[in-house]
Amino acid sequence: MTRLVRDFPINLTLKNMNIRSTHLAVLTLLLTLCPVPAATNAAPKPAAKPNTNYIATAADLQARIPGQLRITKPDFVVFVPEVVGDKVSDTGNEHFLVFDGPDGSLMAVWTQSSAEAQPDQHIAFARSDDEGKTWTKPRIIAGPQRAGDGLIASWGYPLVSANGRLYVLYSQHIGQYDSFYHHTGWLHGICSDDNGRTWSKPQNIPVARSIHDNPDPAMPPNMLCWQKPLRLGRDGKYFSGFTRWTSFAVRKNPSKSWITADSRVEFMRFENVDANPEPRDLKISWFVANEKALSVPPPGYPEVSACQEPTLVKLPDGRLFCVMRTASGSPFWSLSADQGETWTQPRRLLRKDGGEPLLQPLSPCPMYDMGGNTAGSGRYALFIHNHDGNYQGYKPTDSGFHRRPIHFVAGRYQAGADQPVSFDEPRLFMDHQGVSLGKPGTNGRLDLALYSSFTVRRGKPVLWYPERKFFLLGRIIGEEWFGGKP
Repeated sequence: MTRLVRDFPINLTLKNMNIRSTHLAVLTLLLTLCPVPAATNAAPKPAAKPNTNYIATAADLQARIPGQLRITKPDFVVFVPEVVGDKVSDTGNEHFLVFDGPDGSLMAVWTQSSAEAQPDQHIAFARSDDEGKTWTKPRIIAGPQRAGDGLIASWGYPLVSANGRLYVLYSQHIGQYDSFYHHTGWLHGICSDDNGRTWSKPQNIPVARSIHDNPDPAMPPNMLCWQKPLRLGRDGKYFSGFTRWTSFAVRKNPSKSWITADSRVEFMRFENVDANPEPRDLKISWFVANEKALSVPPPGYPEVSACQEPTLVKLPDGRLFCVMRTASGSPFWSLSADQGETWTQPRRLLRKDGGEPLLQPLSPCPMYDMGGNTAGSGRYALFIHNHDGNYQGYKPTDSGFHRRPIHFVAGRYQAGADQPVSFDEPRLFMDHQGVSLGKPGTNGRLDLALYSSFTVRRGKPVLWYPERKFFLLGRIIGEEWFGGKP
């Protein structure tokens, strides 16, 4: 049958066909059952593009490291994952907080794992005695070294008392979670009186409950403090903003994307750090809580808020200026005239009064004081991606791909202005070539999300940043970024 159909001349007409009607009926049926093959010159289907993000083995990852380590032009290299064999627990590094140690050293704490939210997530600690040129090998000070060694510990941040006691506070998982696996946890703390050589046992620190927490008091809250607290509160006390994610038992996520899960910004002040209490006896005051928490609704979902990860700077007039990430395509800002106890309604961050909005997806947008974390110098460094999440074909929900590049935006205090800081045109600060880094057997990471910190020592401002949540690096912010000479 197939041969008959293939050899039959398809350009014949009824006029020149010398066949009976019954033969015509049979041939018509054959053509129906066995269609003529498509033209041989039809365009072939394009081959599927290879997944160049996938990191097959530890050897594959090791081959990527030399060409990627300095692509963002760092001045300091704090940590490079060792990648020894296929079993790794150090290829995820984030929430990188570098601070002045009580003995004059530089110290750092960060959240480390094989990859974010994996069951080996823990808190790492390292120090430098030569202004960041070299660093000690990281030590795990809370949480498991390997999956199965214990419950994860995440999002550690430091406090240093006037007498030199060093505290690290962090979120301790309890084996169950409320919204996202790596968000739920009790606030725990450890302390050291010998500059980080030895640490106390973990102790639970009481936290205030919120109407946004799970109604079950046995379920921990979802609180993340992503920047180190600064001495910006009343009487020079440590003060910080933090994100409180709303329990799904209180408010469901209205979309399939994580970026519309309800989240709000609150503030806390540490009242007695300088009295050297045990971690469990640290006293915390809470501000802008419950109904007063700062909120910004994402587009299309007015019933929820996507307002997260505040950073704080002091203005020359003593007020505090806060910048937060949102899902609205821009950072938002708020102002406090009473050292953080009350805050204005968040507003979209503009270049200046009446100017164009600065653009940013739901990604960290830290802002730092060029004169020092508590200086109130009037000169500020803001870091943004300079797009609203629509980047290289990706959409605002594609947070694993659009969190790059990083742009530097110089900010200057404007006395009497409605928005008290104006900003220069964003300038490209760093990017990479689209090469992923991370745990073997995964797609790794492409994002340059700045879970970063800032120090000014001996007049030298340095941005300390996790690069693709893999390398831990530092880069000097020179005067050329403010229009001066390098």
